[in-house]
Amino acid sequence: MGEEVNQDNDALVFVYNAESGLFNTIGDMSRKIFSPETYQCNLCALTHSSFGMRKGWKQFLETLGRPSEFLHADELKELYDVSDVPLPAVFTKEGGSLKLRVDGSEIQGCRTLDDLMELVRKRLAGERRDEGPRL
Repeated sequence: MGEEVNQDNDALVFVYNAESGLFNTIGDMSRKIFSPETYQCNLCALTHSSFGMRKGWKQFLETLGRPSEFLHADELKELYDVSDVPLPAVFTKEGGSLKLRVDGSEIQGCRTLDDLMELVRKRLAGERRDEGPRL
């Protein structure tokens, strides 16, 4: 049997520690390939290869039973007026507001895709108990 979906919550919002745009994307890809130790976004490093989203991550997202939104730092600021959160980060979007679920230091601490998936699972399992501030 599948896990029950929490209908009270909308999308998951994953925010990369990078700026949007073609030139930024090319620069990020170059750093990821040629100098991975200087790459600043562990969310992207774990979930994407140089050729796109990793199959395991895509399958994991499908098991969560809710839509996912992927943003860059500038898009987070533009769409939600949020700029003071260490990135990368994971939010839940509830109505029109965002609630921080996983912060940048926690994502940076993940060493494998499995570590990240387990962290996201745990935070979502505890979301009813954790009623922190909305952004």
